[in-house]
Amino acid sequence: MDECKPLKEGRVNEWNLKAAEIVGYTSTEVMGRDLVEYFITPEYKISVKEVLDNALQGSETANFEFPLFTKDQTRVEILLNATTRRDANGDITGVVGVGQDITDRKKAEGELNRVAQDLRLLIDTANAPIFGIDKEGKVNEWNRKAAEIMGYTRDEEMGRDLVEDFITPEYKAAVKEVLDNALQGRETANFEFPLFTKDQTRVEILLNATTRRDGAGNVVGVVGVGQDITDRKKAELEQNRLAQDLRLLIDNANAPIFGIDKEGRGSHTSTSQLNLSRF
Repeated sequence: MDECKPLKEGRVNEWNLKAAEIVGYTSTEVMGRDLVEYFITPEYKISVKEVLDNALQGSETANFEFPLFTKDQTRVEILLNATTRRDANGDITGVVGVGQDITDRKKAEGELNRVAQDLRLLIDTANAPIFGIDKEGKVNEWNRKAAEIMGYTRDEEMGRDLVEDFITPEYKAAVKEVLDNALQGRETANFEFPLFTKDQTRVEILLNATTRRDGAGNVVGVVGVGQDITDRKKAELEQNRLAQDLRLLIDNANAPIFGIDKEGRGSHTSTSQLNLSRF
């Protein structure tokens, strides 16, 4: 903590050892100098002066953040409580400023903000549909790929019930169970379900449902990272259809058809059965 006490004219009349350590000026160097004029960064001069003037009028301020310049011109972030100073008669004689050096904290907050912005950019530009819901199942995250696939913009989705408004009827219970499990900390990977697009096209989604937590570890929602597998599902259905057609063709062929495995054992004979007793 550091402490400085400007006079009613704004000149410093108190400067403790911590203030000297942080700012780099000794008590002798700062005494009698105008605090705002000499030590506050230009963009904060007006706001800091207002805080001090208010305290000189008896209106105190707590937790006011502002920067100071050190002797070597390093910027130091200060969290200030500005308290009115009075004499024995209760008359205002100045201001006592009790501060805290929050430079490291501000740097950490800046880094967290940068990481958060990078994460936001990653989510928004990801080549996969990503959505989020809160604890009530309302959409609170909807990236560009989700908007592209579903046809709904972020603004159209936000705040709406995901299961109720966008899941096909026969999958509502199953999807709700997956999301409810994630809200209880039980995550699900590779869950397949269909969504309806804005134009009522059915889209098949492969979903990873991940629990979303706040800084204290409390569950606040679910993040769903999906993959559009509509084309893959169509290809699988087409392969199954071809396999069934092939099976039907073999079974109904007007010719004996058989197969053997690697050990020479028969694996299939068509309905036109071979009559090996003739040989």
